[in-house]
Amino acid sequence: MKINARKHLEIRLQNFIFTLLFLAVIALLGWLSTRYSLKFDWTASAQHTLSPASVKVLNLFHEPIQVTAYVREEKNLRDAIAEQISKYSFHKPSLKLTFVNPDIQPDEIRKLGFTDRNVIRIEYQGRSELVMEPTETAITNALQRLSHAKDQHIVFLEGHGERSPKGQANFDLGQFGEELGRKGIKFSLVNLAKTSSLPDNTDVLVLDGPKVNLLPGEVSQILEYVKRGGNLWWMADPGDLHGLAPLAELLGLTFLSGTVVDASTQLFGIDDPTNALVADYQNHPITSGFEVMTVFPSAVALDKAGESPFVRVPFLSTVRSAWTETGPIEGKIKFDADQGEHEGPLTIGFALTREKDKATPNNPDQKNAADKARLENQRIVVIGDGDFLSNSYLGNGGNLNLGLNIINWLSENDQLINIPAKVAVDKSLALSNMAMVLIFVGFLLLLPLLLFAGGAFIWFKRRGR
Repeated sequence: MKINARKHLEIRLQNFIFTLLFLAVIALLGWLSTRYSLKFDWTASAQHTLSPASVKVLNLFHEPIQVTAYVREEKNLRDAIAEQISKYSFHKPSLKLTFVNPDIQPDEIRKLGFTDRNVIRIEYQGRSELVMEPTETAITNALQRLSHAKDQHIVFLEGHGERSPKGQANFDLGQFGEELGRKGIKFSLVNLAKTSSLPDNTDVLVLDGPKVNLLPGEVSQILEYVKRGGNLWWMADPGDLHGLAPLAELLGLTFLSGTVVDASTQLFGIDDPTNALVADYQNHPITSGFEVMTVFPSAVALDKAGESPFVRVPFLSTVRSAWTETGPIEGKIKFDADQGEHEGPLTIGFALTREKDKATPNNPDQKNAADKARLENQRIVVIGDGDFLSNSYLGNGGNLNLGLNIINWLSENDQLINIPAKVAVDKSLALSNMAMVLIFVGFLLLLPLLLFAGGAFIWFKRRGR
């Protein structure tokens, strides 16, 4: 085809316009890249992005967060910190990172009271937390501690054989207590036989499976605390209530005879039928969005008893195959209605609420505070098992996260519910002796021999041609 001068000019004009549009698109893409970013993390454990729990914690902050890293001029360390913090600033642009060399500004270090170098300080609304390791677990836990509007003080009753949040025995709650500390939740142990009353700053009182009877005066103090509107978490075990029957009567609850058993647990590799499973959860703030199965060893079933000033909501129920076994749990057991046993599903956890009733003070400022408090509800949780948070069973299913949800709900920190504890991924590879022998023989002996034999076969075959 013959191209005249006019056609040639049109082609050149089209090419010029195409080039201009192409350059405009490139410039637009470059501008968009400065305003928006898109990241993909295809690693197995998503190690280059924040976990959903960390993102949920970040969403609790509505004002700027200042992160100051007091580290020396070590490029590798500073790069690691900057990379870790960038994951947070990607979701929260108001989170800013600043580096300070502690060797150059020793006065500032002494003023802040640091005893170690290489410390990360996170500040928010005049409060601060220190982080010693630039890991997501440490940083997220520090942020969660800062998210508390006020310090929480949990009081555990002791002196009657209760499980201790500081104990390291299998039946104690030491690991749960350590997790509370990492979340910034303060707790203490109180023996009512030695003190005249509970501490004034008690946010939640925890009763966990006393083994001996409480004194009448101690029971009276607990009842008075509940009547005043105090929040309570009572974990009971099958059998004797050890003097706490008046508390059950006040709450309008009764404990059924026997121990909850479930023979279907053998399907999950659990030989002990006294381990009650909870897989489905009722609609309640504690278990909203909670989908992980929990295990309750040696539980007792609960039921409503008569009238009560509390709104009683069952939020933990066993599977249908469970029942209350009143006889010896040995050999082959089966449900027997004639022995007064109850068939599942059984309630093993109640959440109780009622409107707080406080006297109106004469001071106008106090009156406004009292009006606000009156709108709040007293919160109580009663669970028919005290073992599920013990060191032996804390790692089963969602036991740890359920315990944290209960504490957050009782201390009126609903925004922190369903933020699971951050657990480090186990990257270790455990091989049996047989597996290591097979790997040695296969990769170091058989595979080289096969390659040598294949090469020799090809060489002889080509030589014979």
